[in-house]
Formats: sequence, structure tokens, C-alpha cells
Amino acid sequence: MPAAPQPVGRRERNKQEKLDRITAAARQLFAEHGVDEVTTQQIADKADIGTGTLFLYAKTKGELLLLVQNSTYAEALAQGKAQAQNTPDVLDAVMAIIRPVVECNRVQVDNGRTYLREMVFGDPEEPHHRDALGLTVQTEEAIAVVLQRDQRIDPGAAATLAHVVSAIMFLSMAATININSTVDDILKEIRGQVNVLLTR
Repeated sequence: MPAAPQPVGRRERNKQEKLDRITAAARQLFAEHGVDEVTTQQIADKADIGTGTLFLYAKTKGELLLLVQNSTYAEALAQGKAQAQNTPDVLDAVMAIIRPVVECNRVQVDNGRTYLREMVFGDPEEPHHRDALGLTVQTEEAIAVVLQRDQRIDPGAAATLAHVVSAIMFLSMAATININSTVDDILKEIRGQVNVLLTR
């Protein structure tokens, strides 16, 4: 007989409540002003905690952005995977996964580009950075599953192609030349490159 789940203690509940307040405060301030215009003191004040407490959850503003963006990325990825399941064409299904990720990244362009920079250059041992990298792995895995619908693509090739598709997506979102591009512009660019990969 499986053991009953242990109730969450008061200390853990308090930690989670503070984390939720920090995340909500950072999300709102970053969305309203952009990450570059917001201070950690403003986030701490809005979350009604001290800055010392804030730094127990995230040591830098970049880590706070990772914390905020990771949750929206995870939701976007889940949405894309669900959409891909109901999309028979392989290229369309890959784009179904990519579209909501691009959309969430472009809600606030500077925040989205800073998030990508933090993912690439941040400390991989930091928990929020590790979570972000985990999301990229999940994205590639989801794309690889779709690619294997094509009988010509074996699992190893699918994993390699998915890694290339992921790189295309991140470069298209991060490129300075695309800073004023719309979501549809970026998706069109990604689709064209992925189509070349799949029609080799």
C-alpha cells in the first residue's frame, strides 16, 4: 500500500508563498517597464519582502527574469505540444510547437532577448538557469517526436535535427536584425529554414 503524501510544513509553505509573491512582482514590473528599467529593490518592495530575502531566491535580476520567463515558456511549450498532436503534417506540427514559444518570447521583446542571453551565458549551476536549459531540452524532445513521424528520419537523426531546429528558433528570436520583426515575420523565417532541413 503506497504511503500517504506528507503534508507540506509551514516553513515550506512560507517559502513557496514568498517565491510566488516574488515571481508575481517581477512578472508585473518586467512586463510594465522592461527588465533593464526595474531594480531588485522595486521587486522586493512590490513583493513585500527585504532585499536580503529576495537574494535567497534569486541572486541577480537575470535570475529573476529566468524565474518569470521559465513559467511562461513551460506553458507555451505545453500548448505547442498539444497543438502538434492534432497537426498531421510534420512541418506544420513542428511549427505548432514553435509558435507559442516565439509568441511568449516576444510579449516584451527586450525581456525575451535578455532571457535568451541569460540562458546562453548564465551560470548553469544556478537553479533557474538549469530549469531554462531543461525547457530547451524538452522543446527539442518534443520536436524530435514529431520529426519521427517521417519514416525516413530515425531517432538519432531526429534528435540532431531537433537540436538544429531549436538553434534556428533561438537565433531568429535573439538576432538584433529581428528586433522590430513581428511574431509572424519570425515564424516565417524559421519555417523557411526548417523546411529546407526537412526537404533535404
